[in-house]
Amino acid sequence: MPLSNERYVDVDGIRTRYFEKGKGEPIVLLHGSYFGADLSADCAANWSRNFEGIAQFGRVFALDRLGQGYTDNPRRIEDYTMAAVVEHVANFIRTIGLRDVHLVGHSRGGYVACRTTLDHPDLIKTCVLVDSGTLAPGTTPMDVLFKDTPNPRLTRESQRWVLQRYSFGYEHIDDEWVNALADVAATEKYKKALSIVDRSPYNEHLVKQKAETFDIIRSRGMQKPTLVIWSFNDPTAVLERGQALFTMIAETEPRAQMHIINKAGHFNYREHPKEFNAVLQSWVGVNA
Repeated sequence: MPLSNERYVDVDGIRTRYFEKGKGEPIVLLHGSYFGADLSADCAANWSRNFEGIAQFGRVFALDRLGQGYTDNPRRIEDYTMAAVVEHVANFIRTIGLRDVHLVGHSRGGYVACRTTLDHPDLIKTCVLVDSGTLAPGTTPMDVLFKDTPNPRLTRESQRWVLQRYSFGYEHIDDEWVNALADVAATEKYKKALSIVDRSPYNEHLVKQKAETFDIIRSRGMQKPTLVIWSFNDPTAVLERGQALFTMIAETEPRAQMHIINKAGHFNYREHPKEFNAVLQSWVGVNA
């Protein structure tokens, strides 16, 4: 089912696309990847199998993160950093007029959710981290896993192959999703980000900020109820890394919990939308 109620809002000069539906506790969904990624052009469409279901128990928002989907690129090359992405999310929440948000982040969006919670605790009620290899201790040999990615990259065929490589099953990789990602990758905005990101401070900054993030978690902790949702079969963010992340968080946050979804790859929320939504509904209900 496609996301409905597409809207745009100005967030500190960045035209930002988002979707909104439902009533109740505010839930903000953050997709993965990053601006100018050459494997897949992730955007809010990643949540198309969950959005309507989540709207049944909360006021749900799914936005295109800075430089992704149909949200404007960073205005300066210096702003191609995770810090700028985090600030964009926080400013989006403020611009919409939200407080006490249940912030849900998948993959690299999980890192953004974590850091937004740490940097802007006044905005966040709970944090949900989903298969975030970017945030978890350790690394994944992405160059090995994706060395045979079909060329040209970012076409429909290439992105479908990438999504299959990430996944346990393929049923959730429907034409609607693949077409949405391919349409994003074909935009001039995306092509510009692709040409800029390797010349930007993005990767160097992420390495430094990840170490800083670990220091904050180990010292003062998340200070918010935190749920880690992980896949048993994720080839890119293996379970052991998710467990290591949970252990680190749980040592300083007694309200931390972890849920493992079996027979699921990187996109567990798409492969098992009913289970994922039920876990999220229970979490939001307990922490309302």
